Amino acid sequence: MARKNKRIVFEGVEIIDAGAKGKGIAKAPDGRIIFVDDVIPGDVADLQTYKKRKAYYHAKPIRFHQYSNKRIPLEEQNKDYSGVAPWQNMQYEHQLLYKQKEVENNLRRLGNLELPEISPIIGSKATHYYRNKMEYTFSNKRWFTEEEINSTQNFDHLNQNALGFHVPGMWDKVINIKECHLQKEPSNAIRNAIREFALKNDLSFFDLKKQEGFLRTLMIRTSTTNDLMVLVQFFYEDSAKRELLLDFIGNKFPEITSLLYVINSKGNETIYDQEVLCYKGKDHIYEEMEGLRFKIDAKSFYQTNSEQAYQLYKVAREFADISPQDIVYDLYTGTGTIAQFVAKKAQKVVGIEAVPEAIQAAKENAKQNKITNTVFYAGDMRKILTDAFILKNGAPDIVITDPPRNGMHKDVVNQLLKVRPRRIVYVSCNSATQARDLALLDEVYAIKKVQPVDMFPQTYHIENVVCLEER
Repeated sequence: MARKNKRIVFEGVEIIDAGAKGKGIAKAPDGRIIFVDDVIPGDVADLQTYKKRKAYYHAKPIRFHQYSNKRIPLEEQNKDYSGVAPWQNMQYEHQLLYKQKEVENNLRRLGNLELPEISPIIGSKATHYYRNKMEYTFSNKRWFTEEEINSTQNFDHLNQNALGFHVPGMWDKVINIKECHLQKEPSNAIRNAIREFALKNDLSFFDLKKQEGFLRTLMIRTSTTNDLMVLVQFFYEDSAKRELLLDFIGNKFPEITSLLYVINSKGNETIYDQEVLCYKGKDHIYEEMEGLRFKIDAKSFYQTNSEQAYQLYKVAREFADISPQDIVYDLYTGTGTIAQFVAKKAQKVVGIEAVPEAIQAAKENAKQNKITNTVFYAGDMRKILTDAFILKNGAPDIVITDPPRNGMHKDVVNQLLKVRPRRIVYVSCNSATQARDLALLDEVYAIKKVQPVDMFPQTYHIENVVCLEER
């Protein structure tokens, strides 16, 4: 039943499903849906609402009556990084089930698409320590745990500096991370050593609201070639303090092959419009796949799960079914990984990407890999993919597209409908926007194959590959 205070509490509610963004789904006595944070289907809990809308509530659990049998044992749970791994407490087999279900629901309900039988999801062999890139934020106002809040009324004596992840939905709150199980060592050792050194040497942590402080972000990238990149972002230049920290990092961790930094005084922490400076070693690292080497710099996009990226690209290559005479367009090519992965089967591969540094890396990668049948262009996809461009490069027989989360611009979709390649392979990290784009393509193309691939264990994110052929 419900009782009214400032917020509503629903008592003894069962979580019946998992929905978008990993939220648990329950039903209120009045028939409205409740989207619930930090629960797993099968949990029974008292839920306190924090948002009310005409058709639904948002709520959080305040007391559990029964834990789901889909949970991992309590002693194995880790709350340090719940913001970046919200499903860490769900058994992996059930994570896969709900991810598969999300893909099917999005394609059928949002896209209203006619589908073939969807292939079983390809799970990840590694469910922990699989990420090759982690990004952390320095903050002088850390998020306090429930235990800390309940143990004291005065937080002034507690160290408020944090180096970790943003609290979901709270841009100015950061959880201090002690141990993260998503990236292999020395990732934890580097992060913890940097935090302790900064505290010991009075290096100020960033104030996200006031926009002040010295230390801003930390990025750590690893690779299958055992390269290691560390990038520290500073809010302003102080050469003495900067060199003090970077010298410490380089000496403490000699295995770092690329030690970089950025001075970024603008309002946001993105580095894509900033100059990345190399302090020690190389300005890049390398990844390898099927004998191909890919140069990765600080701004490069590369799939964050290297092992599963290989599975994903194999699916894309199989779906493309390329013949030696085919011209292939690789849209949103990044550093040209897919383009080069399929190049040996094609007459020619044309890669397009918005980030100039990524295209430069793609060209260097192709040269290093002795691939001579690829060409790469940098720029806005909808402005580049014109009739004149297609006339110059040849009409595509096959298009492989791997857009960002918001999907393809409608102008790009319209151009594909106009050009009519024989086959389109659509790789997506967001099956909702993928469904929207597939619905637009449906007048000309039929969906022949659907293959979900799990790149992100412990999260609700899922990659999906769809093969389209002309009707």
